[in-house]
Amino acid sequence: MRTVKNAEERRNEILDAAAELFKQKGFDGTSTGDILEKVGIARGTLYYHFKSKEDIMDALIGRLSSTVLDSARKIAADRSLPVRERMLRAVRALNIEGGSEKEIMDQLHRPQNALMHRKMEKSILAGVTPILSGIVEEGIAEGLLETPYPYECVEMVVTYASAVFDDEMIELSGEERASRARALLFNIERLFGAESGSLGELSRLFGPSSEARHG
Repeated sequence: MRTVKNAEERRNEILDAAAELFKQKGFDGTSTGDILEKVGIARGTLYYHFKSKEDIMDALIGRLSSTVLDSARKIAADRSLPVRERMLRAVRALNIEGGSEKEIMDQLHRPQNALMHRKMEKSILAGVTPILSGIVEEGIAEGLLETPYPYECVEMVVTYASAVFDDEMIELSGEERASRARALLFNIERLFGAESGSLGELSRLFGPSSEARHG
């Protein structure tokens, strides 16, 4: 007896299969035929849900972005936490450490998936900037921070960090990475008009080497 699945279930099944194939063969090396075979569906069923392989890629990126950003968004909305702690936790939530999402992120760093990587970075940048700038605006209201450009300053920091601390874009030694982390923290405090050393807890995001030297 043929199993009939609802649209959402079938859509996610296709995305899961595509993610696995992109991991194994890369985006360019995976054909729609490969996806059809893995899922066990007809071509018409695939095209009912997605217009093309690129459409599947965009949906995968959208699904991953939503997972990452929803976690950061929930933390940002938790007013029981101080502004600095929310900023720290929200940024940490963007660092995927395990699970299927981590596997997809690892795929994006492969040369054959460069287009997916760029699209993912664009999606995250567009989503995370308003989340973090909202926390910064609260810090301004509380007198902890001072800048007339909260959104733009967050955008600058996120853009720099996503490029420099991406191991696939720039190869850094441990000391070089630590030095850039210290410089970034130094400039974050000045961009946001924070008291020197007041955002030192953010150094936890860059590892023990940078934390030990800050101050």
